[in-house]
Amino acid sequence: MYDHYSSGWSWGYLLMFVVMALFWGLLILGIFLLVRYAGHGPPESASRPSGSSPPASFPPPQHSAEQLLAERFARGEIDENEYRSRLTILRTDRSP
Repeated sequence: MYDHYSSGWSWGYLLMFVVMALFWGLLILGIFLLVRYAGHGPPESASRPSGSSPPASFPPPQHSAEQLLAERFARGEIDENEYRSRLTILRTDRSP
């Protein structure tokens, strides 16, 4: 009696699922982008007067091999014996 309506309902449910998934996905993406960019002010170029140069960017600090070794020792990645042996190697072997 109702067989001719059953195929139409399956497409309706599929369409409803796709539209609902798109809605929630776009809503979550919108909230994510709003939160991510809400704390940022205008772009650097918009806040600078025309004709001024961009702010100088400072390069990241360069760490020497001894500093990196000391940091690894401080974090507990290597023990004291390994630290001292590697430090001795670094201080004696300076060939390229």
